Amino acid sequence: MTERGHNAAFGSVLAQLRKGRGLSQERLGFESGFDRSYISLLERGLRSPTLDTLFSLSHALEVSFVQLAMQIEAKLEDMSE
Repeated sequence: MTERGHNAAFGSVLAQLRKGRGLSQERLGFESGFDRSYISLLERGLRSPTLDTLFSLSHALEVSFVQLAMQIEAKLEDMSE
């Protein structure tokens, strides 16, 4: 899978988790310390998150880093089928 595929999988999971928590992109950005536009870029798969970003977002979304990683892995598997 290409980096673009990884970013798309992450973005899809991020949007799903955010919406599941009832958060806007702006609110998630505020709670994680990022700008709303950066959250948008991540969700659209146009930016690749750093490890620090992943931990900040997982904390703001109230999921463990491991849970986040498992959901991304599952999305990658779905996308490759």
